Amino acid sequence: MMKLLEKLSPAECPKLLHRVVDGLCGRGYPRRTDYGDRWSLSEWTELMNALPSLFRLAIGKKYSDQEIQELLADLDSGHAEAILQVVHSRQEEIRHALVERTNAVSSTQLQDFNWQIKLALSSDKLSALHTPLLNLSLDLKENAIQRPVSIEMNREELQTLISALEAANKVVLQLK
Repeated sequence: MMKLLEKLSPAECPKLLHRVVDGLCGRGYPRRTDYGDRWSLSEWTELMNALPSLFRLAIGKKYSDQEIQELLADLDSGHAEAILQVVHSRQEEIRHALVERTNAVSSTQLQDFNWQIKLALSSDKLSALHTPLLNLSLDLKENAIQRPVSIEMNREELQTLISALEAANKVVLQLK
């Protein structure tokens, strides 16, 4: 998955990596529209799942440079070096965001949401089931820290969610 990063030049790579760290820190992940000419939707999704995981792992487990380089063995040296530089320069910020996330109060308030439609690729066995599924990805903000939540639903679960959201909307409109 990290090999996908090589579609960017080593000079452009730090900008994307810093935007990913911004997202981890609750500010907003990079938008696919800025990089849509380089990656397909499925490649972008893979990359946006892999990069934050790499930063969480490297900082959360306090990996040494050697251990990080072992994780990035498939990547060319220019891109691996860009990742190491971002880890070094934003280490405290990422650690703070990880600590804040674990110490966050359990009461979650949905303050803002961003609808995204993603293409789901499935195996032959899953497609033989002929069961349409929705993968709903939400960005929840709790205590100014943004965290992604993904939910997979079938048609009945989706209908239940829609009904609950419509009921909540009616209550909100009555309160105004």
